Amino acid sequence: MFTDKEQLERCASDETEDLVYVPELVLQPETVNAVSSIMKYCNEQHIPVTPRGAGTGLSGGALPLLGGVVLDMKRFNKILKVDIRNFQVITEPGVITQELQERVKEEGLFYPPDPASKGSCFIGGNVSENSGGPKAVKYGVVKDYVLNIEMVLPDGEVIWTGANVLKNATGYNLTQLVVGSEGTLGIITKIVLRLIPAVKHDLLLLVPFRNAVQACEAVNKILLAGYTPSGLEFMERDALEWSIRYVKAGGISLPGDIAAHLLIEVDGNDMEQLYKDAEAISQIVQQFDIGEILFADSYEQKQKLWALRRKVGEAVKSNSIYKEEDTVVPRAELPKLLEIIKRIGKEYGFQSVCYGHAGDGNLHVNIVKGNMSDEDWNIKLPKGIRVLFTEVIRLGGTISGEHGIGLVQKNYMDIAFNATQINIMKEIKKVFDPKGILNPGKLFPGKIIY
Repeated sequence: MFTDKEQLERCASDETEDLVYVPELVLQPETVNAVSSIMKYCNEQHIPVTPRGAGTGLSGGALPLLGGVVLDMKRFNKILKVDIRNFQVITEPGVITQELQERVKEEGLFYPPDPASKGSCFIGGNVSENSGGPKAVKYGVVKDYVLNIEMVLPDGEVIWTGANVLKNATGYNLTQLVVGSEGTLGIITKIVLRLIPAVKHDLLLLVPFRNAVQACEAVNKILLAGYTPSGLEFMERDALEWSIRYVKAGGISLPGDIAAHLLIEVDGNDMEQLYKDAEAISQIVQQFDIGEILFADSYEQKQKLWALRRKVGEAVKSNSIYKEEDTVVPRAELPKLLEIIKRIGKEYGFQSVCYGHAGDGNLHVNIVKGNMSDEDWNIKLPKGIRVLFTEVIRLGGTISGEHGIGLVQKNYMDIAFNATQINIMKEIKKVFDPKGILNPGKLFPGKIIY
């Protein structure tokens, strides 16, 4: 139990903008029984509980809006079993994602979801947000790998949501309901993940475009030609330029006429085939107005390029106060989305730095405060964001691809869902958490459920 200023302040914020909500108490349980006892007591006493992973979230999901208890899951940090025979791993939620990936790789297995913060984020947080990452274009997101979850309900009861099998048509799919529920339904204490065989090789291309919309158009050209890269990432000029400066990376040419880049990775077990695929993709992108393609064949070069992509968010944050919107549209609508973002930015007076998982139609829109007045930032900008989200829905998309709704996006939920849909979700929440103690104030617009 912690009540000291250092621990309370650590759990008062995450990576979401500059928001701070201080809890009364931080608890760090190590066992399922301890979590159960905590939840039972808090439920009886109507004490709000906010579960917390590594604090890398971008939607305010781990912020204790009403104070109360932060349930810090950092001590649930064990990989319990790597089941090689069944291609599965049983893990606690406080394991760092990259450490889990490296552990199963020792057995020749692969867990693909790899968010930008994989070196620090927890697998439990990934499950709570249904995280994706660059490899989602080929391998899918977290929901595609979760087989079963042990969780503690708000009243302290412990349940498993499914079974450790690849196919399950037995009743409602509680496992997939919990994935992406942002800590509002229960406390995850164990996770069973399916794994796939690890691939042996990969190649990486950095393709510069003189027109950012053309870079988005090239995405579908590549996929329609029959190629499914293991990574297909978009970075407009400011994103890459700021990241280069932030990580102090040398050796990357960024001519003045280049507007955007695609970072394209192919992977597999046949190196000769990968070279053929890379060459074919190079031919496809040459239909557009591009600069010189950088072919990264050494491990060091690949790591440098991926570091630049993964550090974009931190680079933007180091330049200015910002808001990050996690838009996603059907892949073919990505060029239109980029044009719409820039048009709305001009209309509402904000600068945007765009990057993201182009292969999934998932574009992260970093809106930087820069020289905007506080009044425009607090009053005018939310109107612009609402217009942007309305356009995203019109294109067939939605308002979050992998960052979740949490605290900062909940007032835009009415754009994505009508009253009936939102009410169904609220009723599901009440079934799991009738007293509303678990992560209150998240997901739903309007009055806090508590």
